[in-house]
Amino acid sequence: MENQQHQFPIPPHTWNRPIGLGWDNPYTVRMASNLDDGPWHGMPLGGFGAGCIGRDSRGDFNLWHIDGGEHTFKSIPACQFSVFEQQAKSTPQAFALCTEPPTDNTLAAWQWYPGRGNGVYHARYPRSWFVYENVFQAQLSCEQFSPILAGNYQETSYPVAVFVWTAHNPTNQPLTLSIMLTWQNTVGWFQNAIKNPEIRMRDDGSPVYEYEPCLDSVGNFNRLVAEDNLCACVLERVASDLQDGIGQWAIATTQQPNVEVFYHTRWNPIGNGAEIWHSFTHDGSLPNIENTTPATNKEQVAAAIALRFTLQPGETREIPFAIAWDFPVTEFTPGVKYFRRYTDFFGRGGNNAVAIAQAALQNYQAWQQQIQAWQQPILDREDLPSNFKMALFNELYDLTSGGTLWSAADERDPVGQFAVLECFDYRWYESLDVRLYGSFALLMLWSELEKSVIRAFARAIPQRDDRTRVIGYYYTQGLESPTALRKVAGATPHDLGAPNEHPWEATNYTSYQDCNLWKDLSCDFVLQVYRDFVLTGATDWELLWDCWSAVVQTLTYLKTFDLDQDGIPENSGAPDQTFDDWRLQGVSAYCGGLWLAALEAAIAIGKTLLSYPADHPVSNILASGLDYPSIPETLHIFQSWLARSRPIYQEKLWNGQYYRLDSNSGSDVVMADQLCGQFYVRLLGLPDIVPPECTAQALNTVYDACFVKFHNGQFGAANGLKPDGSPENPNATHPLEVWTGINFGLAAFLMQIGMESEAWRMTQAVVQQVYNNGLQFRTPEAITAQGTFRACHYLRPMAIWAIYGVLTNFQPVIFTRSD
Repeated sequence: MENQQHQFPIPPHTWNRPIGLGWDNPYTVRMASNLDDGPWHGMPLGGFGAGCIGRDSRGDFNLWHIDGGEHTFKSIPACQFSVFEQQAKSTPQAFALCTEPPTDNTLAAWQWYPGRGNGVYHARYPRSWFVYENVFQAQLSCEQFSPILAGNYQETSYPVAVFVWTAHNPTNQPLTLSIMLTWQNTVGWFQNAIKNPEIRMRDDGSPVYEYEPCLDSVGNFNRLVAEDNLCACVLERVASDLQDGIGQWAIATTQQPNVEVFYHTRWNPIGNGAEIWHSFTHDGSLPNIENTTPATNKEQVAAAIALRFTLQPGETREIPFAIAWDFPVTEFTPGVKYFRRYTDFFGRGGNNAVAIAQAALQNYQAWQQQIQAWQQPILDREDLPSNFKMALFNELYDLTSGGTLWSAADERDPVGQFAVLECFDYRWYESLDVRLYGSFALLMLWSELEKSVIRAFARAIPQRDDRTRVIGYYYTQGLESPTALRKVAGATPHDLGAPNEHPWEATNYTSYQDCNLWKDLSCDFVLQVYRDFVLTGATDWELLWDCWSAVVQTLTYLKTFDLDQDGIPENSGAPDQTFDDWRLQGVSAYCGGLWLAALEAAIAIGKTLLSYPADHPVSNILASGLDYPSIPETLHIFQSWLARSRPIYQEKLWNGQYYRLDSNSGSDVVMADQLCGQFYVRLLGLPDIVPPECTAQALNTVYDACFVKFHNGQFGAANGLKPDGSPENPNATHPLEVWTGINFGLAAFLMQIGMESEAWRMTQAVVQQVYNNGLQFRTPEAITAQGTFRACHYLRPMAIWAIYGVLTNFQPVIFTRSD
C-alpha cells in the first residue's frame, strides 16, 4: 500500500524515528556497572512525582518508574494497544501495535505490527505521536501526553496518560475499526522485594543498593466500571495496607454514539492470549466477560477494553483512552512514608484511579490547548534552530522520569516538597553542584518547586550527622579508603538524600568523596538563592529571609579552608568539587570564581534584606539557633573578603590567554568551565569578578582548545585540554569527557557575551550526539569520543534552558488556567 498524506499532520520540531527501526551502533555505557538499558527509550508519561511509564518507538511499554526513586526497565507485552480493521466482506486484519513480539513465547496467538518503518514515532515533551502507515487502509495516529503545564502545581502532578486516537477513512468504502487497550494488573509489583537491602560500594566508588520489583500478583483482581459516560476496567488488589505499589490502575475510555464497547476483566497475560485475540481478530469484539476472581499463587491477570466503530468514506473520528494509576504512598526507609502531591486533589485512599481517568477524559482537549499555549511562543521563534526547540522540550523528560518526588502540601511547604535524582547510577536527590546548571528549567517553568528545593538545602545546612562512612574515591585508586563524617554543621550538603533513607532530612548521601570538604557547594547554594530571587521578579523577600542564616553560616564555614589567609579557600589536591575525579590544588579558577561570585551574591542579598520592611520576624534569620553578627556587620566581613580575594584571583591565575586550572599544580590545561562564576554574576546583574576583556579572551581560548580542536567539534567541548587540543593525561576521565550539561551551560555563557554562532555550533553538536545515538530520554552526564557514555537519565542537561533564558532575559513562561 502506498504511503498516503495524512489528514492530521504532526507538529514540527519533534524527535522522530521510523516505528521499530533500531540502531546500528548505539552508544554504550563506559563502565560495565553503570545503567545501560539500551536505546529503546521513548517519552515518559505521567505527572511529576506521580510515578511514570514509558513507551518506546517500537510501541513497547517498557519503563516503569512507579516506585518513587526506583528504576524498572522491563517489557510487559500485555500492556498494549491493538487495532482491528475490516472493509466490507474482505479479510480482516488485526495487530498488536508493537514491532517486537515477546521472546518467551507468551501471547503467541497475537499478531504483531509489521516493522520496520511502517510509520513514524514523534516526541516533543510532554506530547508524543505514533503515525501508522502502509499497513492499515485507515489513516491512524495516536497522540500520547500527560498534563505537564508550565507554572501549574495541580494537573502537572496527575498520575495519568492520555491516548488520543485519530482515525480517518481515505477510501470510497466504509471501514470498520476496533481499538483495544490491554493492561496487566501489576498492583503490588513496584516495591522492593529485597527487604532492608545492604548498601555496598560499586566498582566506581559509588554507594549502591539492590532493588528488585516484587512481581507478585496474588490477590490482584479486575472489575468493570460503566458510569457517567465512562467505561473503565479497574485493576486492584484485595484489601491491604497502603504502601509502595499498592493502589489501583484504571484503563478507561468514553462511551460515544455509534461506538460499541467490549471488555474482558480477567484474561491470562502470560498464556498465549487466545482468549481475547480470537474474538478481536475475528470481528474486533471481546467476549464481555466480567470476572473479579483474585489471582492465586503463580497466576497473573489482565484486563481489556475495545471500541468498535465504522468510518464512512472521508469520515474522521477521535477516540480517547486514559491510563491512570493511584499509588498514593512513597515509602523510603521502612516506616518513612510520604503522600504524593496529586493526593491533595484526589484523596489518599488509593482508590481514585477512575476519578483520575475521568478527569483526564473530561479535560484532555483543554490540556492539549494549554500545552500548546505555553510552548507556542518558543516554537514560533524563527531565530531558534529546529533541533534546539526539540531538545529544549524533550530534556524536560527528566522532571517526570528522574525518580522524581513531589510530596503532598502542608503548612510549611504549601506546594509540597520536590526532588529529582542526580541520576539512577548516582541515586541521590538534587545534587547541588549538578543543579547549579540543571535547575534552570525548573526555575523558569515551575519556580515554586525550585524554591522548595532551595529551602530544603537552607534547612539542612545547620544540621550535623556524626555517622561515618568510607570514601569511595580512594577505593577506585587502589588506596586504603579513609572514613569521614557524613555531615558537618555549616557545610552545604551535596544532596538531599536517597530513596532508601529519608530524603530532605538525611542529606549528604553520596560517599564517593567527602563532600564536607568541597569548595563549590557553599557557593552554589548562595548563587542559587540569589538567582531564584532575581530571576523570578526580585520580590520574594521571604525566600531571602528564609535562607539568610544558611548563607552566612555556610560561607563562614567555607572560609575556614582559606589556610593561607589570602581571601580564597584553597582546593586540597583531592577532588573536592563537581569534577570529582579531577585533582585541583591551591586557588582554582573554577572554585575561586564561584567564591567571588557567591560573595557578590551574598552582599546583594544582605543589602536587599536591609531594605525589607522592619516588621519581618527577625527570628527567621536565627532559625539555626546560632549567634550571627547583624546584617551590616556581616556585609562588612563579606566585603573585606571580596576586596582581598578579587586581585589574588587575577594575579594567581590569569596567564594572558585563559585562567589557569589552579595555582599549585603547574597544569597548563584549559578548563572549559573555568569562569562559571563570571557567568553567574553577569546573569544576576552583579559586578564582574574578572575584567570583561579577560572573559572574552578566556572563552575564545576555551572554544578553540576544548571544542574546535577536540575532534573538530564533533562531540562538544571536552572538560579540559591543553591549548593545542591535546590531553594532559590520555588516561584521564573527567578532563576528556564531554559533559552535556556543562556544554549547555558554556553555550549559554557564549551566548551571554555575544558569541552566538559559537554557542549554536556547540549546542548543535551535543544535541546531535544525544539524539542520533540512542540516548534520547536517557541523556547522560558524559559522552566520549569512543562512542560511550556515563550516568544516563542525568539532571545537569536541563541546563539547555539556560541558553533559552539568556536569549529571552529569563522572561517567565506563564500558565493561565482556562477555567
